[in-house]
Amino acid sequence: MGITELFNQKLRVINLGVPLFAADLAQQGHAVTELDWNPPGGGDPRLLAALEKLEKVKDKVDAANRQVFLAITIAQPFLEGIARAGDVIPGMGERTLLHAGPPVAWKDMCGPMRGAVLGAIIYEGWAGNPAEAEKLAGSGEIAYSPCHEHDSVGPMAGVVSTSMPVFIIYNRVHGNYAYCTINEGLGRVLRYGAYRQEVLERLKWIEGELAPALQQALALSGGIDLRGLIAQALHMGDEGHNRNKAGTSLLFRLLAPYLARTELERDVIGRCLAFINSNDHFFLNLSMPAAKACLDAAGDVPYSTMVTVMSRNGSEFGIRVSGTGKRWFTAPANQVNGLYFPGYSAKDANPDIGDSAITETAGIGGFAMAAAPAIVQFVGGSAPDALEYSKLMYNITYGENSAYTIPALDFRGSPTGIDVRKVIELGILPNINTGIAHKDPGIGQVGAGLVKPPRQCFEAALLALAGTVDILD
Repeated sequence: MGITELFNQKLRVINLGVPLFAADLAQQGHAVTELDWNPPGGGDPRLLAALEKLEKVKDKVDAANRQVFLAITIAQPFLEGIARAGDVIPGMGERTLLHAGPPVAWKDMCGPMRGAVLGAIIYEGWAGNPAEAEKLAGSGEIAYSPCHEHDSVGPMAGVVSTSMPVFIIYNRVHGNYAYCTINEGLGRVLRYGAYRQEVLERLKWIEGELAPALQQALALSGGIDLRGLIAQALHMGDEGHNRNKAGTSLLFRLLAPYLARTELERDVIGRCLAFINSNDHFFLNLSMPAAKACLDAAGDVPYSTMVTVMSRNGSEFGIRVSGTGKRWFTAPANQVNGLYFPGYSAKDANPDIGDSAITETAGIGGFAMAAAPAIVQFVGGSAPDALEYSKLMYNITYGENSAYTIPALDFRGSPTGIDVRKVIELGILPNINTGIAHKDPGIGQVGAGLVKPPRQCFEAALLALAGTVDILD
């Protein structure tokens, strides 16, 4: 067909790239299909070279990713008990404070993390008031370390001190442990940086009454299968991160009979059950370490391009990838786009914070929003959006977790195993739903919403993975 004949016909055009071309053709009455396309890695020669290098060892990468995916999906995290953090968390000294996200020094901590540190210092009795606590916090006498470097996770600020009781999660397939504090509830709580007297009193009650009571109940239970419980919760409208009503209710049903069988006083049992019943987020502090226990079992597999940690300290976002072990790849944390409590707005918000994105890393949370359309009432968007968020995540993950199925997607397994290569090739970033902390210490939660990690983390990880090829091969 000659060029003259071509342009004398009605054109049907597929446009890739500049939208202006499509708009001009449409104005002239031509049918135009516009594809939202960008070159892999944004056309960055460094990233394209890294992708090409990994493609040359594709068989090894695929085998490693199969191993990682299998480790994650066959893991069996069980809630085995509760103990004092300093007695069970590895590498935790008496003057150690764990925190969420990648490493951060006191001087660089954001407002809510500083508030949580001050509260923990007062809680431990190391200082008598906020002024004394702040002086001690910056004195060099306190060791700060990420929860993730101690088999642990912490929501929001994620601060864990030695006397705090923590859940003990045991992966019965791989033999590894994970730990997390007990959820305090919403609003003015330590994890959001609040440290008023009421916050500290609640923490002391958790330590002195709730934790010992639950430990007695768990001893009678023989352990609680968290994978099975999360699977049920996904069928009941939860997604395992910001919606935990079903998970908390199921846990309540499991614990109540065992509490009743203890020799605890009725008033103690009543207060413990009332606290769990009043706190829809109680199960969050179990879904997080359950995910951690699964992912840690896959945390150091050469050639693997799958993400094993996504975490934020309120200043930086950090990821870890199985093929590069315990190395952090960080970039400035993004602001959360969400809904705010009355009286607050985006100007009050701290950047993204918390270890809770471990749920998305394991294929639930923002990756399973299709199971929990009601979550949009808390984080924003619409019910159809929740479906689309999950569908999109299948594009950047290794496979589907048959243990965690989503009814609204015809019981399709949740998208699991974030592949750094796919994130860079397709330009699709993981979806995370999360709470929003006030930027100033001492105030607490001000909203909830949706956020994406900074692309730079995945770019740096991809380049590092390509670098390992030279060493391994």
